[in-house]
Amino acid sequence: MMNDSKEAGWTREPREHLERKTLVDFGMIGAGTIGQGIAGHLVTAGHRVVLSNRRGPDTLSDTVARLGPLATAGTVAEAAAAEMVFLAVRWPDIPAALADVSSWDGRILVDTSNQVVGLTPRDYVDLGSETGSEFVARHAPGARVVKAFNTLYAQYIVPDPRHAEGRQLLFYAGDDADAKADFCAVADEIGFAPVDAGSLREGGRLMQVGGGLLSALHALKQD
Repeated sequence: MMNDSKEAGWTREPREHLERKTLVDFGMIGAGTIGQGIAGHLVTAGHRVVLSNRRGPDTLSDTVARLGPLATAGTVAEAAAAEMVFLAVRWPDIPAALADVSSWDGRILVDTSNQVVGLTPRDYVDLGSETGSEFVARHAPGARVVKAFNTLYAQYIVPDPRHAEGRQLLFYAGDDADAKADFCAVADEIGFAPVDAGSLREGGRLMQVGGGLLSALHALKQD
């Protein structure tokens, strides 16, 4: 998930001003392929996005230039100050990344991670009875956590999710109904077909490694 920023290659220009949803500002903790892909969809929809990584804002100048004027580079703390924040870092880097945020104050944190430390399911981290997103929530007290995007390979996240045959299916889970509703509206706006999988415990378990929904299949919803 932490590929060099040049690999994503976003060149989209934002559309003309759209009628705004409740949420306008977004942050990215992690600016690899997944983070850039989601940021690209958001700026295309006319939203402002602050991107951050562990190496500092200066390393993201080329990335934000490609994304356009609605994208800026910042620190992790600056990205985390947005109304909705996407966590898109490698599993081992999560505690350190979230430690840079002193307070969440009820802001929405979208967890895109999987608890793996390598490239195969054999590298799965067993958390016992705790789900991956419950682990994330424990390291981000005060955040309203929504699990999403982890069931898809980057090749299904980065391109436009709208196809002639339908929209890319996107499972999500969470414990806060309002946070889930806000995320659902955003996911729908940027072209995905969101599907509520339930709570962080039940839905999160279905969505993580070994849960059944982590198939990375290119499933489409016909509208």
